[in-house]
Amino acid sequence: MKPSEVQSMSNGQTTVDVLASMIEKVIGEDWDPDQVITAATSFSEDLELESIEFVALAEELQEHYGAGLNFVDWLSSKEIDEIIHLKVGDVAEFIDSCLS
Repeated sequence: MKPSEVQSMSNGQTTVDVLASMIEKVIGEDWDPDQVITAATSFSEDLELESIEFVALAEELQEHYGAGLNFVDWLSSKEIDEIIHLKVGDVAEFIDSCLS
């Protein structure tokens, strides 16, 4: 199990749990309630997240975690291939690194 899966917030949720809730909110009415989000879930293949949804996710992250977490800068440092293969666990690890 990756550290991001076990790092628990004060309310008992892991970083992946928090991200999953944000992703569900961002996807909105198109969300499939049978879809399970784990650290291994891919943004492009599994969730088919569109660029506008990534922007909305970045806004959710900023609102939730504050200015110390700059998701847009982190994402812009990635190569296109890395972005295509980005998984929820990768973002959770980034968040955890910013919070520690």
